[in-house]
Amino acid sequence: MQRRHIWLVLALLAGGINGAYAQDALTGRVSSNEEGAMEGVLVSAKKDGASITTTVATDAQGRYSFPAGRIEPGKYAISIRAVGYKLDGPKTVDVPTGTTATADLQLSKVKNLVPQLSNGEWLLSLPGADKQKAFLTLCVGCHTLQRVLTSNHDAAEFEQVFLRMARYSPGSTPTHPQPLLPGPRGERPAVTGEAAKAAAEFLASVSLGNSEAAEYPLKTLPRPKGRSTKVVITEYDLPRRNALAHDVIVDRDGKVWYSDFGAQVVGVMDPKTGATKDIAIPVVRPDQPKGDLDIEFDPDGNPWLAMMYQAAIAKIDRKTHDVSVFPFPGDWISPSAQASMVSPMHSNVDGKVWTNNQEDHSSYRLDLASGKFENLGPAKTPDGKQIRAYGMPSDQQNNLYQLEFGGGHIGRRDAKTREVTVWPTSGALTRPRRGRVDEQNRLWFAEYGGNAIGMFDPKTGAIKEWRAIKEWQMSTPWSAPYDVVAIRNGAEAWTGSMLTDQVSRIDTATGEVVDYLLPRTTNIRRVFVDSSTERPVLWIGSNHGASIVKVEPLD
Repeated sequence: MQRRHIWLVLALLAGGINGAYAQDALTGRVSSNEEGAMEGVLVSAKKDGASITTTVATDAQGRYSFPAGRIEPGKYAISIRAVGYKLDGPKTVDVPTGTTATADLQLSKVKNLVPQLSNGEWLLSLPGADKQKAFLTLCVGCHTLQRVLTSNHDAAEFEQVFLRMARYSPGSTPTHPQPLLPGPRGERPAVTGEAAKAAAEFLASVSLGNSEAAEYPLKTLPRPKGRSTKVVITEYDLPRRNALAHDVIVDRDGKVWYSDFGAQVVGVMDPKTGATKDIAIPVVRPDQPKGDLDIEFDPDGNPWLAMMYQAAIAKIDRKTHDVSVFPFPGDWISPSAQASMVSPMHSNVDGKVWTNNQEDHSSYRLDLASGKFENLGPAKTPDGKQIRAYGMPSDQQNNLYQLEFGGGHIGRRDAKTREVTVWPTSGALTRPRRGRVDEQNRLWFAEYGGNAIGMFDPKTGAIKEWRAIKEWQMSTPWSAPYDVVAIRNGAEAWTGSMLTDQVSRIDTATGEVVDYLLPRTTNIRRVFVDSSTERPVLWIGSNHGASIVKVEPLD
């Protein structure tokens, strides 16, 4: 009887093991001579001829697995992300039908860390105080810091570079520069005078391409571990390889929409197939830079678009894809006028859609019945200083929040009285950038300069942020969060970093932060979370990678 019991247990164990493997299409172990089994290595698989890349992370035993539903049979190219290491092999794997493929991956140390460093790791590595390095966060909107810190410019040449860079629109990249016309430049002032001289001398002293630069060790962030490895990441390549996917949002039918920061195009993607349709957005000002920024849904599910230097907003019919454009009145604008934000989310309250002119930080309001704009001017602090607002989410009463990216204030314009109330955050340069209003009508916002997130409760008038609640400070230095969204009545908040290639999931009750590393350099802007499923799903655009990224935690 005892022998029969032993055999039964062995049979059940064997069935369990086979059952586990049957759920995986591809599995294996990642190791190196230096570390043995390696935790937190990102393993990516892309089928030959496909536009979709799937990525998983290794556990504490160095094992990775791709569930059968994630990749289909075929030949796959394999790549990894583990700073300081490269993949020796194998670099291709055949995944058969009905059977688990196994591929153990061997890594070795790289001799040169420079191509692998994220922008955040460059800032960690540079000598000097954080205040001295902070100006470099202005550079990453158009290109990586590697481009700056491997150049051979001397101080005088760097000063000329500063002047040249200020003449390009935010929707520019090294391969797609878009010059600005002469005039006020809003958020892109040139660095001049003593500040420019000091910055130029600093860069010349640390740029690795300069033979006289000081030597300094290159620092890296630790690889993911624990909960940070329990994730599946899907990256959808966009057919236009110069597309700048700035904002990504998902509609009620599951379709994925994105705004293109460098072209008059809005894309709609089917996440089941990766197929994308481009919707042409009319050009209003042909001589101005092209590209759109904020994209939001109105109460009927129709996307609205802020058309940047085209100085207009647009509504797209979600079914027919017809586009209606609402240009700003000509006598309100100059050559460098730009509509960066649009807020139609609560337009059903009063028939108004909010937008802005980023050039002078004025608030505009479109009356849907008449099609006419109202100019409410810029918001000001109690001492009369203008609030240099960027993010502009509206609340459930269609009052407008204004997040001062150029300082440390939050303003709210009353939709009925037009009056502005201002609240200071905990620092003059916390730099609130973008944010969202949750189910309880509370405003959540990202502090780009404070490396934190914050929450404003209109019932109490209180702001909670990292200086008062240290757990809400990002766990990674130089995260510089751009946007934040809270889900599940504020129990959980998500944000993303323009610098570290990480997205962060924050338990607001305990302060626990789980960081998910992305498989390649990703200039993250807007974050969108679909919380309709059992586990939240995060969507972002790879603004410089011509792709859309889906992040699915497994817990």
